[in-house]
Amino acid sequence: MSSSAGVSLDDVKRVAELANLELTAEEEPRMQRDLNAILGHIAELNELDTTGVPAMAQVGEILGLLTQENGEALRVDAIRPSVDRMAVMASAPETDGRFFKVPKVIER
Repeated sequence: MSSSAGVSLDDVKRVAELANLELTAEEEPRMQRDLNAILGHIAELNELDTTGVPAMAQVGEILGLLTQENGEALRVDAIRPSVDRMAVMASAPETDGRFFKVPKVIER
């Protein structure tokens, strides 16, 4: 996918295959148009001058959600002990002792 040429129908088919999606012949050109529109909007955003705009790592800090006067809406990110693996595996329907065993859900 070259950025100057946009998304081709082959690109749409490959992405659909990777995402395990079955697109109809009518959906493929619509998806191509939508993806190219999204990339166009991203290109416009990339042209904006963000000099002096600080990176935003946690929206809660900006909104004041982490302060005491607001009731501390988010929990403190602290290290806590994990659940005992043996106790969890003992209650699992099927396990090999280390991992859960689950039925296969994706067929190719």
